[in-house]
Amino acid sequence: MRSNLNPLLVDSYDYELPQELIASSPANPKDSAKLLVYNREDKSLTHTIFRDILTHIPKNSSIILNDTKVIKARLFGHKESGAKIELLINSPLKDNNFLVYIKGKVKKDTKLIFTQELTASILKINEDGTRVVKFYQKDSEIDFEQLNDILELIGHIPLPPYIKREDNKEDIKNYQTLFAKNIGAVAAPTASLHFTPELLTKMQEQYDSAFITLHVGAGTFKPVEHQNINNHIMHKEFYNIPKDTQKILDSNKSILAVGTTVTRTIEYYQRIKKISGKSNLFLHPKNLPQRVNHLLTNFHLPKSTLLMLVASFVGVEEALFLYREAIKKKYRFYSYGDAMLIL
Repeated sequence: MRSNLNPLLVDSYDYELPQELIASSPANPKDSAKLLVYNREDKSLTHTIFRDILTHIPKNSSIILNDTKVIKARLFGHKESGAKIELLINSPLKDNNFLVYIKGKVKKDTKLIFTQELTASILKINEDGTRVVKFYQKDSEIDFEQLNDILELIGHIPLPPYIKREDNKEDIKNYQTLFAKNIGAVAAPTASLHFTPELLTKMQEQYDSAFITLHVGAGTFKPVEHQNINNHIMHKEFYNIPKDTQKILDSNKSILAVGTTVTRTIEYYQRIKKISGKSNLFLHPKNLPQRVNHLLTNFHLPKSTLLMLVASFVGVEEALFLYREAIKKKYRFYSYGDAMLIL
């Protein structure tokens, strides 16, 4: 029985997931992942596999994908005292400053030491748990591009916190889309991870497709800490929309957004009409999509803003119903898990 849940209360978005359904690695091959297809018009539900997705996407759809590239954002080092620390880069700021998360106690002006003669100095301690730092190599201040070159050598793939293992060589390829291009994300746009080269080529031959860039930040995993979701402060993420994509968004074409990141970018643009900036749009059943017609997405954490975004398309009761169906059918959940197509 479905009950009338209050879409503004965080507890309405809770569900129980068996631990064994949290995927710690992707399907092999990637397009062999399960796919749940839900049609909102007739409320039909189809269980299939990802490689058959093109038989379900409406033929007149324009498909928009996110071409952000995940950086090796996790660093392991130590303080001058020798105490170990772990640092996760979130995003670059002005003046070669960076917003980061740090495991381990640090004070302002603490110096952190890594390999490759890389160091960091703590400039500010924020109340939300983030820190502002500046990086140096051989005591010279470095910018984002220089830092990324070093991260390629000593950084680790920033696997989500619910994947309870160390990153490995396979993750370098697996936790990156085939079309990753613009560096800056610290989490992958995971709905796109299911494409194989063959399936991607086929899709681009059959459908009008284009790209946006949204650099996914660590805030995507931030829990909603308020009972009333309207009180949640959404994280900001840099986005950019190329001119050819803007033309599609400004047309009356039907749009399939591949992932929640694409959805939020398109919907933010729909509201403010700026092709570049920082998006902090929070979609939920009381703030509905205005431009995206169809959504391809993975299955998300309980009480998360991502599940609330899914509910903005189908309603909270229907979203939880679909999740229960996926659990019954042993779908695999989260970043390396299976997918759902909402039509």
